[in-house]
Amino acid sequence: MPISANQPAPNFQLADENGIERNLSDFRGSPVVLYFYPKDDTPGCTTEACSFRDDYHVYQQRGVVILGVSPDSSRSHAKFKEKYHLPFTLLADEDHRVCELYGVWGKKKAMGREYDGVFRTTFLIDPQGIIVKVWEGVKPEGHSQEVLEALDAWQNA
Repeated sequence: MPISANQPAPNFQLADENGIERNLSDFRGSPVVLYFYPKDDTPGCTTEACSFRDDYHVYQQRGVVILGVSPDSSRSHAKFKEKYHLPFTLLADEDHRVCELYGVWGKKKAMGREYDGVFRTTFLIDPQGIIVKVWEGVKPEGHSQEVLEALDAWQNA
């Protein structure tokens, strides 16, 4: 069960696609879209990442930071980012410690097989580090638009 809205977003430190350690708290002062996804360069994850990429100029205009997190390595993230020209930071959670901290790691089923993995989940975090909204069971297609609509509603409230 993921962390819910109106709670402080737990701080963490992870390496980005360049191997540079990043803390969530480094982004205080800006709204953050923190999205967790299962695996680089897979169909759903590519669709989701590219929709954030395609809308990136809108996020930039609103001062929003986008951070993608998966259990892939920094090297895998660097390849994924380069291949699809992703303009935002990807963070490597290889031991799935942050996924567990946010409640987005657990048992999944696919084709009759059970395994541990990431539940596709997105958190909108305000500039003070409080979670504004949580999306669980995210459908990659059109997700960025959902986030932008919620951002509009929150920023105009």
